[in-house]
Amino acid sequence: MTNAFQPWVGRAVVLQVALGDIKVPLRGKLLKDGDETVRVRIGEGWDVDIYKVMILAVEQDSMALVPA
Repeated sequence: MTNAFQPWVGRAVVLQVALGDIKVPLRGKLLKDGDETVRVRIGEGWDVDIYKVMILAVEQDSMALVPA
């Protein structure tokens, strides 16, 4: 079985994450694809592991392409 998260590693993404009954977008850079989790950098040095079962969708972060 291929891993759906592997092509996103190293890219700026928005993860749609389910936290109980709440669904939230999480913007960051996907750093690592593990067995049960993905590691995402969500700020300057804030790396967090998110369980894959909590992720509903992954999309490219279009705001990351906008020059500052």
